[in-house]
Amino acid sequence: MKPIELTAENFQETVSKGVTVVDFWASWCGPCKMMAPILDETAGEYADVTFGKVNVDEQPALANAFRVNAIPTLVFFKDGRAVQQAVGLQQKAALKRIIDGVKG
Repeated sequence: MKPIELTAENFQETVSKGVTVVDFWASWCGPCKMMAPILDETAGEYADVTFGKVNVDEQPALANAFRVNAIPTLVFFKDGRAVQQAVGLQQKAALKRIIDGVKG
Protein backbone atom coordinates (compact mmCIF):
# COMPACT_ATOMS: atom_id res chain seq x y z
CA MET A 1 0.00 0.00 0.00
CA LYS A 2 1.30 3.44 -0.92
CA PRO A 3 1.98 5.92 1.87
CA ILE A 4 -0.98 8.11 2.89
CA GLU A 5 -0.68 11.88 2.54
CA LEU A 6 -1.04 13.17 6.10
CA THR A 7 -2.43 16.51 7.21
CA ALA A 8 -3.37 18.06 10.54
CA GLU A 9 -6.88 16.68 9.97
CA ASN A 10 -6.00 12.98 9.56
CA PHE A 11 -2.65 12.69 11.35
CA GLN A 12 -3.74 11.67 14.86
CA GLU A 13 -6.28 9.14 13.64
CA THR A 14 -3.72 7.58 11.28
CA VAL A 15 -0.97 7.10 13.88
CA SER A 16 -3.25 6.15 16.78
CA LYS A 17 -3.26 2.36 16.30
CA GLY A 18 -0.49 -0.10 15.58
CA VAL A 19 2.82 0.83 13.96
CA THR A 20 3.02 3.83 11.64
CA VAL A 21 6.03 5.18 9.75
CA VAL A 22 5.75 8.89 8.90
CA ASP A 23 8.06 10.45 6.32
CA PHE A 24 8.53 14.22 6.73
CA TRP A 25 9.62 15.47 3.29
CA ALA A 26 9.49 18.32 0.75
CA SER A 27 9.22 18.35 -3.04
CA TRP A 28 12.48 20.32 -3.45
CA CYS A 29 14.53 17.91 -1.29
CA GLY A 30 16.88 15.62 -3.26
CA PRO A 31 17.36 13.00 -0.51
CA CYS A 32 13.57 12.98 -0.01
CA LYS A 33 13.12 12.06 -3.67
CA MET A 34 15.62 9.22 -3.20
CA MET A 35 13.80 8.05 -0.04
CA ALA A 36 10.36 7.86 -1.71
CA PRO A 37 10.88 4.65 -3.75
CA ILE A 38 12.58 2.94 -0.79
CA LEU A 39 9.61 3.81 1.40
CA ASP A 40 7.11 2.68 -1.26
CA GLU A 41 8.90 -0.65 -1.70
CA THR A 42 9.15 -1.23 2.04
CA ALA A 43 5.47 -0.36 2.52
CA GLY A 44 4.61 -3.16 0.11
CA GLU A 45 6.33 -5.65 2.41
CA TYR A 46 4.47 -4.70 5.62
CA ALA A 47 0.72 -5.23 5.40
CA ASP A 48 0.42 -4.60 9.15
CA VAL A 49 2.27 -1.25 9.18
CA THR A 50 0.81 2.08 8.05
CA PHE A 51 3.04 4.43 6.04
CA GLY A 52 2.36 8.15 5.78
CA LYS A 53 3.98 11.26 4.33
CA VAL A 54 3.92 14.82 5.66
CA ASN A 55 4.91 17.61 3.28
CA VAL A 56 6.72 20.01 5.65
CA ASP A 57 6.00 23.01 3.39
CA GLU A 58 2.25 22.33 3.52
CA GLN A 59 2.11 21.13 7.15
CA PRO A 60 4.68 23.18 9.10
CA ALA A 61 2.81 22.76 12.41
CA LEU A 62 3.17 18.97 12.21
CA ALA A 63 6.87 19.29 11.40
CA ASN A 64 7.33 21.62 14.37
CA ALA A 65 5.37 19.33 16.69
CA PHE A 66 7.91 16.56 16.08
CA ARG A 67 10.94 18.88 16.00
CA VAL A 68 11.76 18.08 12.39
CA ASN A 69 14.80 20.23 11.61
CA ALA A 70 16.17 18.29 8.63
CA ILE A 71 14.52 16.23 5.93
CA PRO A 72 13.89 13.52 5.20
CA THR A 73 13.01 12.61 8.77
CA LEU A 74 11.16 9.39 9.53
CA VAL A 75 9.19 9.20 12.76
CA PHE A 76 8.05 5.78 13.94
CA PHE A 77 4.85 5.58 15.98
CA LYS A 78 3.44 2.76 18.06
CA ASP A 79 -0.16 3.14 19.21
CA GLY A 80 -0.08 6.91 18.81
CA ARG A 81 3.27 7.53 20.51
CA ALA A 82 6.45 8.56 18.66
CA VAL A 83 8.99 5.94 19.70
CA GLN A 84 11.88 6.46 17.30
CA GLN A 85 13.19 8.90 14.71
CA ALA A 86 15.66 8.57 11.84
CA VAL A 87 17.08 11.64 10.06
CA GLY A 88 18.44 11.53 6.53
CA LEU A 89 18.24 9.02 3.72
CA GLN A 90 17.73 5.49 5.07
CA GLN A 91 18.63 2.35 3.19
CA LYS A 92 15.93 -0.31 3.01
CA ALA A 93 17.73 -2.75 5.33
CA ALA A 94 18.12 -0.08 8.03
CA LEU A 95 14.49 0.97 7.63
CA LYS A 96 13.30 -2.62 8.02
CA ARG A 97 15.46 -3.10 11.13
CA ILE A 98 13.87 -0.07 12.76
CA ILE A 99 10.33 -1.15 11.81
CA ASP A 100 10.92 -4.68 13.11
CA GLY A 101 12.29 -3.24 16.36
CA VAL A 102 9.27 -0.95 16.82
CA LYS A 103 6.89 -3.82 16.08
CA GLY A 104 8.59 -5.85 18.81
